[in-house]
Amino acid sequence: MTDITELWYTRCPVPTPVGLAAQLGFLDADFAAAGVRLRPILDAPDRSVRESHFSHSLPWSFRHGGNVPPIRARSEGRDTRLVGITWTDEFQALVTRAESGIESVADLRGRRFGLPRRPEGIVDFHRATALKGLAAGLSLGGLTPTDVEIVDLVAAEDVLVAPGDPSLFGLKRRLPYATEVAALLRGEADAIYLKGAQGVTVANLFGLREVASFGFHADPAVRINSGTPRVLTVDARLADERPDLVARLIGAIRRAGAWAEAHPDEARRFVAVETDVSEEAVAAANGPDLHRRLGLSLDPDEVRAVASYKDFLRDHGFLAADFDVGEWIDARPWGLVSGLARGDAA
Repeated sequence: MTDITELWYTRCPVPTPVGLAAQLGFLDADFAAAGVRLRPILDAPDRSVRESHFSHSLPWSFRHGGNVPPIRARSEGRDTRLVGITWTDEFQALVTRAESGIESVADLRGRRFGLPRRPEGIVDFHRATALKGLAAGLSLGGLTPTDVEIVDLVAAEDVLVAPGDPSLFGLKRRLPYATEVAALLRGEADAIYLKGAQGVTVANLFGLREVASFGFHADPAVRINSGTPRVLTVDARLADERPDLVARLIGAIRRAGAWAEAHPDEARRFVAVETDVSEEAVAAANGPDLHRRLGLSLDPDEVRAVASYKDFLRDHGFLAADFDVGEWIDARPWGLVSGLARGDAA
């Protein structure tokens, strides 16, 4: 068994049980018990280290969050393993200006949809997410993306701004959708896509009008997107040489999910801290059952959802190559979780 003393990890600023486990101290405590220190990737001063949040390039690391970067990394040949999935529904909508005259999905026919485009270098997860959101929203009115005019919105902002950068004005990160909302307000686009508690906050700030909302649609195929569901991935060396540490990770995350179920108000508060928005925005974006949706599993339906989104990314040119999601999954650590818990208790 390979002896290691530290692991890198990263999580997106979204509702995830790994974020909850980190805030509750479960991750640090559980890994400290194994003599391992956790190092957050996004807090690293070295930009090449922070880039692993998207590229999954660091050895001895794990990641939980939006699934575009890990799927893209796998398509590029990055040797990683999918070890868990979390499905937390969230606000997803197509929105417009209040005075646009657009009242329904049918009114979007022939109108301009603002689709973000990021510079080369990091997988364009914003564009992939918005494109799937556009397709889902339009489908509710019998339309497809070919029925609207796509307007590329080139975003210049850096998604890997170093912690403490003056442009953040003392905050941990910048709110998303600045480029899209600016284009909407300038009249360069008629509609854009927003999601999550940050999307709710932005829509409220600018008094935008909801054209189609589908984050809680009855058909899971409509809801599937970059954050629905979210994947927990680890690099292959960690999975192969230290499956006990992956089991320790899974155990801490599941414990955090169980804690959330028993503490709904506190869980919402922790998610608000994680996403840098108000508790009110979290409640509006994630609904009253958020505390029940912070678990972790390899449920077959959720695996199929990940595969479905992978196929969407492939079909729209976001992947370097196709791959089999079933072959990406590594369920081996799950068999160690209960035994590890008994050992810790002893």
